[in-house]
Amino acid sequence: MQDQIVFGDQMIPVKLPENVQTAPPGLSTALAPVDDIEGSIRSALQQPLGRPALRELAKPNWKVTVAFDDPTVPCFAPVWEPAIKLVIDELEVAGVKRSNIILLCANGLHRKFTRRELAQIIGEDLAKEFGYRLICHDAEDFENLTHLGTTESGYDVEINKLVSDSDLTVYINTVVWRGFNGGWKSVCVGLGSYRCIRWHHTPGGMSMSMEKNRMHEMLNEMGSVIEDKIGKERIFKIETALANPLEIHKVWAGGVSETRQAALALMQSQLKPRREIIKEKADIVLYGIPNWSPYAAFSVMNPILTLLSTGLGYFGGVIEAMGKPGCSVILVSPCPDRWNHTHHPTHQEIWDRILPEYKDPYEIADIFEDDFAHRADYIYKYRFCYGFHPMHGIMTTYPLKRLSHASRVFVAGAERPSLIRHLGFEPTKTVEAAIQKALEIHGKDASIVFVKYPILTYRH
Repeated sequence: MQDQIVFGDQMIPVKLPENVQTAPPGLSTALAPVDDIEGSIRSALQQPLGRPALRELAKPNWKVTVAFDDPTVPCFAPVWEPAIKLVIDELEVAGVKRSNIILLCANGLHRKFTRRELAQIIGEDLAKEFGYRLICHDAEDFENLTHLGTTESGYDVEINKLVSDSDLTVYINTVVWRGFNGGWKSVCVGLGSYRCIRWHHTPGGMSMSMEKNRMHEMLNEMGSVIEDKIGKERIFKIETALANPLEIHKVWAGGVSETRQAALALMQSQLKPRREIIKEKADIVLYGIPNWSPYAAFSVMNPILTLLSTGLGYFGGVIEAMGKPGCSVILVSPCPDRWNHTHHPTHQEIWDRILPEYKDPYEIADIFEDDFAHRADYIYKYRFCYGFHPMHGIMTTYPLKRLSHASRVFVAGAERPSLIRHLGFEPTKTVEAAIQKALEIHGKDASIVFVKYPILTYRH
């Protein structure tokens, strides 16, 4: 059977056994794009859920923070610029001075972005007008963080002080995908400190589940503390659902919980759990890896991002959903050997020192979390040199948890097989060779599922 499989920036031909079952990755919906993006955003602002309209909520001379998702978010629809401009318009109607508005990029433990980079998502005119009132969150700037206490379960709630000091914070979330983002994740992660984020960003903590999502249960606890401490109506949320990565389907505005529930209900109506996509789980799970990672926005891929973060991480949810325990996984990627040490300052050390010896992400976290979380050189690079927070580097190893379900990983087509062996994976020249090796392990009649991921790109 002839088919095509994603391979970095291109699709390549592949010859598959006749009994292969193909499966979508669960990324597509039947949602239609809106014809008028600005009209959709304006309507949401004027008819919010659980809150007065923004022009009624805000008061003259208030100090307002307008926070927005950072460029790592996999959204290529033009959401940021019109949403920020329309929010400012509504605030001006309420009597808020533009000089009293701060634009805050909610980058959490991600790297900070330059104003030139931010101008590419919010527009050059806004970037120029706001100048030094366009800032990135700093999860290590303790003079500008506020610890609001702990939840009933003991989770620290520590967020950017602008949220507590402003009369109003408007948060623009540019995409809600499955159960992963939106809701209180925007504030408690995008504007949180490491002390706050560490509770749910664990090897087993992060989840895309649309039902009984433990991560969002923890985040909701944190949100309750925020609302108790600063007041329920001081955070106004915008949530966005995409028809596809390039176009908007629906926008909601209003309370944090209300907008998330509306977005989640839509996701649940469109996307079945990935474990239900195929009837029977397979012995072999095959998929290609595009030249994409959210953490390569305005940067480049490296072997950690390719094989772990995207390969086993963002795309690897299909391993448990579609593969039997002990299955073989075949990843297809050229896996270029290139590194950006400015943006990913910890990755080379993790690759050279940690990954050859440790493959259990729980052990990696136990041994190296305290070290990396307090390394002054790496913290400096996060705060002042546009590097990812050092603990984010450790978090990129968490997808290794998939190895507790999959017994082995083959990587087909890598330019340097030694990179693949470095992780304990097995390189092959071709997809066909990898399939043959897997069939030798599982038997000639082994079941194979081919998950057809598309070509994706990232921001330059």
